[in-house]
Amino acid sequence: MKIIKRRRAKSLTNYRKRIAMLKGRLPRVVIRRSNRSITAQIIDYKPDGDVVMASAVSTELKNMGWLPKSNIPTAYLTGMLLAKKASEKGIKGSMILDIGLHKPIKGNVIFSAAKGCKDNGIDLVSEIEADDDRISGKHIAEYAKMGSKKGTSEFSLYEKSKLNVKELDKLFEGVKGKITITK
Repeated sequence: MKIIKRRRAKSLTNYRKRIAMLKGRLPRVVIRRSNRSITAQIIDYKPDGDVVMASAVSTELKNMGWLPKSNIPTAYLTGMLLAKKASEKGIKGSMILDIGLHKPIKGNVIFSAAKGCKDNGIDLVSEIEADDDRISGKHIAEYAKMGSKKGTSEFSLYEKSKLNVKELDKLFEGVKGKITITK
């Protein structure tokens, strides 16, 4: 009982939400965001403990030519990558979205990753709202085209990697094409 109280006191787990999800007996698509990466997993409940069936981390996108950051386009591509890995492992069926303690805000990183999962073949039981222009990174490219007013570039990480931020939406489409499952 101490563990439960401790996890709730530290705001790590909302047990009411967790029990409600587990009653559905569906695997969960768990999406978490940190300052530097996005992690997406398909987790199934077992009495001995949860089992991770498939997992994708945004840092894996670096091998495909995408600079992993913790933004909306990266979240979408990470969700697509999770769906591709699940398909390769034969994981099918309905799943439920687990956003943890994040607030459900339309168009945020969590729902962008969920939309990526759904667009690449995962059957998610969830209302997913995300804007396609923001998912493709068009808003970032437009901001970069306006230029920086501070004198230093907010996109120095992209510039060090020799990526043209002003054409981020085109790069996004190329990486998306590599991940998309062909039916």
